[in-house]
Amino acid sequence: MNVNYLISSAKAFLIISIFLITGVEARSQSKPGMRIAFGSCNRQNLPQPMWDHVAATGPDLWIWLGDNIYGDTDDMNVLKEKYDIQKNQEAYKKFRSNVPVIGVWDDHDYGRNDAGKQYPFKKESQKLALDFLDEPAQSPRRSQEGIYTSNTYKVGSKTVKVILLDARYHRDTLMKDTNKNYIVNQSGDILGETQWKWLKSELASNADAYIIASGIQFLSEEHPYEKWANFPVAKKKFLDLLQSSKPKGVVLLSGDRHIGEFSKTSISGLDFPLYDITSSGMTHSALNNTGEVNKYRVGPLVNQKHYGVMDISENNKKLIVTMHLKGIETSTFHTEQVTF
Repeated sequence: MNVNYLISSAKAFLIISIFLITGVEARSQSKPGMRIAFGSCNRQNLPQPMWDHVAATGPDLWIWLGDNIYGDTDDMNVLKEKYDIQKNQEAYKKFRSNVPVIGVWDDHDYGRNDAGKQYPFKKESQKLALDFLDEPAQSPRRSQEGIYTSNTYKVGSKTVKVILLDARYHRDTLMKDTNKNYIVNQSGDILGETQWKWLKSELASNADAYIIASGIQFLSEEHPYEKWANFPVAKKKFLDLLQSSKPKGVVLLSGDRHIGEFSKTSISGLDFPLYDITSSGMTHSALNNTGEVNKYRVGPLVNQKHYGVMDISENNKKLIVTMHLKGIETSTFHTEQVTF
C-alpha cells in the first residue's frame, strides 16, 4: 500500500478526531444557563464577608429581597447616608462592578420597621431606594407609586421573567395584640389596585417561567411575624391569579425573617409544585430560632448567615431550576429542583 497514502489518511483521521473532540467541548461550554444569587437582611454597619463567597459562585444576576440596609428613620438624610455606606462598602462595591443588581425593598430600607402605606416619607424613600439600585432616570419606577418592576432574561431558547413586588407602599395597616403578635387583617390588601392590574398583565406574557419576589414570605402561615398570610384576602387573590394565569412555571422568593427555608405547596390546575424560597440573613441571623413550625417547609430551617443561588438551564426543551441555600465558604444547607 502507498506509504504516502497511509500518512495522509492518518493525518486526516487525526484532524477529524480533533475537530469532533473540540466540537463536543464547545457545545458543552456553550450550554445555555443562568445563575441568579439572592438575599436579604443586610445591615450596612456590620461585617459583610458574604460578598466574596457569593461572587465565587459566578452569578449572572443579584436580586435584593429587602432590608438591603437598616434605615429605620424618618430623616431622609440619614437614610441616604446609610445607603451610601452600603453602596461604598468595599466588597459589595467590587461585587456590583461585576454582577448586575436588581431588587425590591422590605420595611427597614423602606424607612420604618413593619411600615406600610401610612409611612409619610415613602415617596422620598422610593427615590433613595432607586438611586441605590442605579435605576435609570427615565425608568417608569421613577414616576410610579411603588418600586415594583419586571425584567426578562433569555436562557437558551426559553424566556424567564423576574417580577419584583412592592409589599410596602400600598400595604394596609397591621395591628398587634397584647403579646405583640400580629392580628390578621381579614379584609386588608398588600399590593394596591394599580399593582394588582400590573401583575395580572405581567403574568399574561409568554414567559416560560416566572420568578416572583416579595420582601415578606408568601406561603408560611404559623409564625406570628409579617407574612402574606396576615392578609388572607390578598394571599388568596395572589394564588388565585397564579391559578387563572396558568403560567408554565413559577418560583417565589422572599426575605425578612433572618432565617432561610424552602416552603412548598401545590395549586390546583398547575402541573408543577410551587416553591417559596426564603433567603434572609446576610449579616445577621436568628440563631435562637431553632424550630418554628411551618407545614409547608421542606428541608431544614437555616438559622445561620446565608444567601440563595438559583441555577436555570434548558434541557430537552424543558427548564431545569435548581435552588440552593448557601453559607460561608459556599457550604450548601439545602437544595431543591423543579422542571418546567
